[in-house]
Amino acid sequence: MPGFDRSTAADQRFSVNLSMLFTELPLLERPAAAAEAGFTAIELWWPWTDTPTPDRSELDALRTAIERAGVRLTGLNFYAGRLPGPDRGALSVPGAESERFRANLDVAAGLAGSLGCTALNALYGNRVDGVDPAEQDALALENLTLAARAADRVGAVLLIEALNAPESPHYPLVSAPAAVDVVEKVNAATGLGNARFLMDLYHLAMNGEDLPAVIDRYAALTGHVQIADSPGRGAPGTGSLPLAELLRRLRTAGYTGPVGLEYKPHRPGGPTGPESFDWLPAEARAAR
Repeated sequence: MPGFDRSTAADQRFSVNLSMLFTELPLLERPAAAAEAGFTAIELWWPWTDTPTPDRSELDALRTAIERAGVRLTGLNFYAGRLPGPDRGALSVPGAESERFRANLDVAAGLAGSLGCTALNALYGNRVDGVDPAEQDALALENLTLAARAADRVGAVLLIEALNAPESPHYPLVSAPAAVDVVEKVNAATGLGNARFLMDLYHLAMNGEDLPAVIDRYAALTGHVQIADSPGRGAPGTGSLPLAELLRRLRTAGYTGPVGLEYKPHRPGGPTGPESFDWLPAEARAAR
């Protein structure tokens, strides 16, 4: 695709988000499809949006599909409600959703740990009408403290993500400083130091942030990076973001982890056709 430096991509290693790409296939077929496309690393949102505690048989089936495909799970979300959909997390939402988040902690961490996944993402949750934001923030810190401890038990980091205000107007963490502030509060509360910033360059761009400055300031606190082009949230080269330059800057700033491909698919074969990764050199489809 035009607008993306393939030589830069070859120097980076990418993981493919199976909650946004290969979604024309059933969940259990996606890891093998990713492997067939040349990827060795995948990431996932919590796959069971209707329950934080699926049957063991469902967990085992997903684990087996990933293992048989020979790919590595590099990132997994905790239960976040209906995603995609109107929800943006559960941990700051009082009542049943917060309880579901807590019920999911050991389940998600257990699945991650069994697959060697070392990054667990906890989406903060939307503001709720009629609820004091300070009450939601206190609940969020309590739940994120529990999440950090669950992640630590399986040797994982806890990721805190900033989303973008135009698409998530009720989500309170819509800047890098806002998300990093929560990271620092969680680390202070637990003493574990395993909370990290999830730097999604698409969301930050949609918020109008100075991306080079964000990279320089927060690379050391970053536990995972995700990309999509902007506008449109398409593949690199479909928008105007200087992603090749930003990836070079990330490496210079010390980020050595995989970069998650979390974009809307462009399917040349039609709505059920396979995604094209022609923009991405084959050697870049493996995570270090």
